[in-house]
Amino acid sequence: MTLLKMSFIFSGEHEENLGLNTSLLLFCFFFFFLLLIGLKAVLVTMASREEITVCEDELRSRYSHLEKMTDLVAVWEVALSDGVHKIEFEHGTTSGKRVVYVDGKEEIRKEWMFKLVGKETFTVGAAKTKATINIDAVSGFAYEYTLEINGKSLKKYMENRSKTTNTWILSLGGTDYRVVLEKDTMDVWCNGQKMETAGEFVDDGTETHFSVGDYSCCIKAVSSGKRKEGIIHTLIVDDREIPEAVE
Repeated sequence: MTLLKMSFIFSGEHEENLGLNTSLLLFCFFFFFLLLIGLKAVLVTMASREEITVCEDELRSRYSHLEKMTDLVAVWEVALSDGVHKIEFEHGTTSGKRVVYVDGKEEIRKEWMFKLVGKETFTVGAAKTKATINIDAVSGFAYEYTLEINGKSLKKYMENRSKTTNTWILSLGGTDYRVVLEKDTMDVWCNGQKMETAGEFVDDGTETHFSVGDYSCCIKAVSSGKRKEGIIHTLIVDDREIPEAVE
């Protein structure tokens, strides 16, 4: 009887411990499950925030590009001795914003201007050539934009430049070159760089020698015999005459 009672007590304690262990195991499992759900929620939130940040950056970039496309009112290409330069002008007709880009680089930015007409002056190229954008009201909310180079309209400047310079476009060894001669100073430019030259007198005129890479170049100047044509300049590279380009 005593043995049976002790066995019963032991069995009851065993069942009680087993139930306690089971409850503890279930609690741990439930806690771990909640922890996994919480971690997943955190990861999803972080991913969402990162995605939102990326979307905001992309949207901001697209908005900036759209804003530029909306406010871009004029684009000019100006051929100078050191190269052909691209000038872009943005004008916000409500805010008065003015932005000038030269070859993609921002030169002037004015976010707010109470006066919608006026002018912006800056420089272009290695020689710091003076350029001015004029903003004039035409009628109502319409505006006209004109570019001046060295105080002359772009058209007039290019006409004068064609009389004082010669330009040649050529390819040497797979590389394209743009050679410009300034006839008033006899300065020679090649792909934006002012070249070192050596001049000499020859029987029928003058020769200006310089090198482009491994190639020997010479600009020969001879009289045309006609007053209107004046001096004729010819570019010769390795005994080959290069035709003049029209810009």
